[in-house]
Amino acid sequence: MAEQGVPRQTKASRQRKIVDHLGSVAAATAAELAVLTEVSPMTVHRDIDDLARRGILRKFHGGVSVLPTTVFESSSEFRMQTRSSAKNALAHEALSMVEPGMSIMLDDSTTVLALARLFGDVGPLTVITNYRQAIEELRENDDIRLIVTGGQYSRTHDSYIGIPDHTSVESYAVDIVFQSTSTMGTEMTYHQEQDIVLMKRAMLRSGARRVLMMDGSKVGRTSLHRYVPVSEFTDVILTDDVDPAIVAQIGAQTTVHLAPMRH
Repeated sequence: MAEQGVPRQTKASRQRKIVDHLGSVAAATAAELAVLTEVSPMTVHRDIDDLARRGILRKFHGGVSVLPTTVFESSSEFRMQTRSSAKNALAHEALSMVEPGMSIMLDDSTTVLALARLFGDVGPLTVITNYRQAIEELRENDDIRLIVTGGQYSRTHDSYIGIPDHTSVESYAVDIVFQSTSTMGTEMTYHQEQDIVLMKRAMLRSGARRVLMMDGSKVGRTSLHRYVPVSEFTDVILTDDVDPAIVAQIGAQTTVHLAPMRH
């Protein structure tokens, strides 16, 4: 029910305003969000509870946040709205590695999702993924043989994650695995969540060619869990805004491809 004296606005538009605001600040209080959305504290608390239940934001003592930390990853829904130009640049560079008839495995990163959206121009392909968004993107493409793998559904990641031994991931041998992860240094890659690390490792072992796609905002940082050394990837695609000295250090361990950002 609309509040007295406040023009009726949809719940979705109000929550979008909250998420957009949190994307530009480290954190905010419920009182600040109530002022921002021009609704009562009770209404904004309901919005916060709903967004937290869906895994879009995190509540902590004194406030809420959507930004990733060294311990928690942002939700899939939030990540899909960030760094889109960088993801598109990485996707177009990665597409040059894909040929008709290949078998390809995709992880649950929104960076790799940008690549999946380009597969309509390539086919036929066999694509294996645990990411619901990629499944939705590819399921009606007659040139794609789509195989879904994983386990329990994660609302935060919008994907199916299970103990590798209990999934079918390690039974596949594919031409290319495409992945992204939370952060990387010059020698090691990282992710905030251990169950995601285990799933990504299992997927990585399935690929003859193993490609990591990383935009500049993820480079030179760490997260809670070590994933795999950079040298485990046959190829690393970086956006061209990464420091050349860091590119050179990564290039000493694997083949580096630079994706030009479209300004």
